[in-house]
Amino acid sequence: MPGINRRTFLLTAAAAACSCRRPGSSPLQKAAEYLWAQQADDGGFHSSTYGLLRSGQSLTPFVLDALLRVPPATLEARPAAVDRALTFIKRNTNAEGALGHMDKNSADYPNYATSLAVAVILKAARKGCERDVAPMVAQLKAQQFCEANGWKPDASAYGAWGMGGPIHHPPDAGHVDLSMTRCVLEALKLDGVPPSDPAMKRALVYLDRSRNADGGFYFSAVNPEINKAGEAEGGFVSYGTATADGILALRAAGISDTDERIADAIQWLRRRHRLDSAPGFEGTARESWASGLRFYYAYVISRALPDLPVILPAQAADGSFRNPNKMVKEDDPLIATTFAVHALTKA
Repeated sequence: MPGINRRTFLLTAAAAACSCRRPGSSPLQKAAEYLWAQQADDGGFHSSTYGLLRSGQSLTPFVLDALLRVPPATLEARPAAVDRALTFIKRNTNAEGALGHMDKNSADYPNYATSLAVAVILKAARKGCERDVAPMVAQLKAQQFCEANGWKPDASAYGAWGMGGPIHHPPDAGHVDLSMTRCVLEALKLDGVPPSDPAMKRALVYLDRSRNADGGFYFSAVNPEINKAGEAEGGFVSYGTATADGILALRAAGISDTDERIADAIQWLRRRHRLDSAPGFEGTARESWASGLRFYYAYVISRALPDLPVILPAQAADGSFRNPNKMVKEDDPLIATTFAVHALTKA
């Protein structure tokens, strides 16, 4: 988009509705301050909107990961608060190295939570962090749909990751998606797992299966009902968040941007990018997903293609963001604001 300053686009809408903020504070600073203010006495971040996320097991590393990306020049580092969050994570990690199982009523996205825990522990770089993440990485590798768990390369789930929990064996894969797989791959990469590792090579089988001929990606090769843009010509329609996730997953698995798989996905996004919603749903009965994924799209596109501008909606006086569309839980200000912090740090 020639002649358009991405920072201007990102910040204008966020700042416009926050006229009461104190002089000199930025939307990013206000959003980060809001998130820190939500830290509970136990060190975790807990949803007051969704019961499934109330335990804080997946939300805590999710929020902390964003806060660790905020430059000290924007908001002074808070090492004591970081340590409290890390203590919460370690306290809720089970003996097998999985986070997300400590609520007796329901699991809290174990593979997602564990992957983000690996990321924040390594980024915080506290003494002994390698020792802390070793069982987590081993647990994540054990969760892959692979030969060790009875899965063969022709299985639709092969190479991917699902929710976590008890190991799935054929033919029941449970829930499997590209976003979860991307998150695990990024954790493995941060831990130093090389592209030559069998887990990375197997993941490429699933990523290739999730690609369309138009260069875009879809969400799940296993669960048709969760592909938000629907079906077309015997396959599934590409859309923006999945395509950005595909790029990030391929990069995490060691694929270069010169590879046609990434190059084609980049072109798909550049041709269809929208400033304020996820592309791929235009003119269809599923268009409400475009706004429902607004913050997640801002998050992944800011990481996959940071030169593309996005517009965030109005920021509340307390620094939070919220999506009135509840389709993917972005009406929870902890979730929307965390995604916004990621996008704002790239501005």
